[in-house]
Amino acid sequence: MFTRKLIKRPVVAAVLAACAFTLTAQAAEIGQAAPDFRVVDTAGNYHTLSDFSGQTVVLEWTNHDCPFVVKHYATNNMQSLQQEMTAEDVAWLTVISSYPGTQGHVSPEQADELTRSRGAAPTAVLLDEQGDMGRAYSARVTPHMYVIDGDGVLRYAGGIDSIASANHADVERADPYFANAARAVLAGEEVERSVTRPYGCTIKYSDAD
Repeated sequence: MFTRKLIKRPVVAAVLAACAFTLTAQAAEIGQAAPDFRVVDTAGNYHTLSDFSGQTVVLEWTNHDCPFVVKHYATNNMQSLQQEMTAEDVAWLTVISSYPGTQGHVSPEQADELTRSRGAAPTAVLLDEQGDMGRAYSARVTPHMYVIDGDGVLRYAGGIDSIASANHADVERADPYFANAARAVLAGEEVERSVTRPYGCTIKYSDAD
């Protein structure tokens, strides 16, 4: 079992504003150790990659206002994948890297309401307001998907599927790149397509970027 430091909910916003999240300097690279991170979730719990040693980890970058994200939630595709993966003891971390005042930024309470209203089932929603985690993984768009195996090795980075559109009907027609990769990792197999082109809305990092 891993332990996490709990911060009372009323001070989560203050923590987000004041903390400089600790990350490794290494870049995300397929076949190499994935960058560690220390990011707070909507309940005030800190999460690090090393907390999930031995588990497969999925990282899902999201922005609820992005039509490409809406496509996968409105069709229940994302929720189905979350339920499938977490049932296999996968740690699914949904990451919001939108800077305060930009599209997709939400408070902890708003993020939790989105999870409830959409029937989403992540392990946790991480609030990466300063974008440190997103930059470490070179996350560019929403959704941008990553799979890390139980040894902490990055095994997949890229798009959720093969059709770069916001058309809901395309979900069933697309080649499910991410799902195929995650299932291969869980089966102990090689990932056929370990890097694919992500598509979606540009992540709204700080003006300094």
